[in-house]
Amino acid sequence: MEKTVVVLPRARILGHIAVISTMTFWAVTFVSTKLLLVAFTPAQILMVRSLLGLTLLFAINHRRVGYTSIKDRVLVAAAGMMGIFLYYYLENTALVYTSASNVGVIVATAPFFTLLATHFFLKEDSLKKNYFVGFAISMVGIILLTVGDGTSLDINPFGDFLALLAIMMWGLYTVLTRLVARRGYSNLLVTRDMFFYALIIQVVVLLIEGKSFDFQAAISAPYLYHLLFLGCIASAFCFVSWNYGLRTIGVVKSSFYLYLSPIITIVFASLVLGETFTTIDAIGTAFTLAGLLISEYRRR
Repeated sequence: MEKTVVVLPRARILGHIAVISTMTFWAVTFVSTKLLLVAFTPAQILMVRSLLGLTLLFAINHRRVGYTSIKDRVLVAAAGMMGIFLYYYLENTALVYTSASNVGVIVATAPFFTLLATHFFLKEDSLKKNYFVGFAISMVGIILLTVGDGTSLDINPFGDFLALLAIMMWGLYTVLTRLVARRGYSNLLVTRDMFFYALIIQVVVLLIEGKSFDFQAAISAPYLYHLLFLGCIASAFCFVSWNYGLRTIGVVKSSFYLYLSPIITIVFASLVLGETFTTIDAIGTAFTLAGLLISEYRRR
């Protein structure tokens, strides 16, 4: 039997703060990951990130979760596979082929796929005309970002497609976390278990990949700082805070804050990575964000 969760006003305020801080940290992760790809593969970065996150969460609370059914455990495992393994593996791989700015903007389309997933699987939201109009406009923006100035047309489409596929996995992850939240389990403990199940899959991928890990580079600056940021802050802290936000202010409101994410990513990518932001990129970003705002518009 599902438990009814009552959310107090103070909890809602904390939920908004949690989601905003999470969004900011996640916006910077594209830049950190791009820098780490110089010395590590996407799977290796994800492995270290997840291992650090799991270790920190386990240190905070090592108590076992008393799942009431096998179904609940399967939901947690599936959420770990979708949101911690597939999403980040696809995102990391996308950064090999395209810019951090492009990935940041594409990931901002999360509300489209989140709304679509919650509509079909949770029956929580209806798809109105403005959703489809906004979606079409945002897709035009993504196409413009993919084409860019025409000099990188041979590599950008594949990376941008992987980023788009990654955010689809995030939509499914959001649905799964909502289903788990309805069961009333501890947010931190459930998030820790998600990392554990995702880590099992990551080990298998690393074994198949068969590439040696550069431990010397991992413990040297600046790679060590970026790995610690991704593992401890962007993974352990952010997944707990994001899931808390989902429980307190809901899926759609949480996703709405992601609109600011591409702006933060573009600024950091320009300052740290020296990525150029062309006129076409600006138009593509404007189309993408405009489509998102139109899709969220509700006529009273």
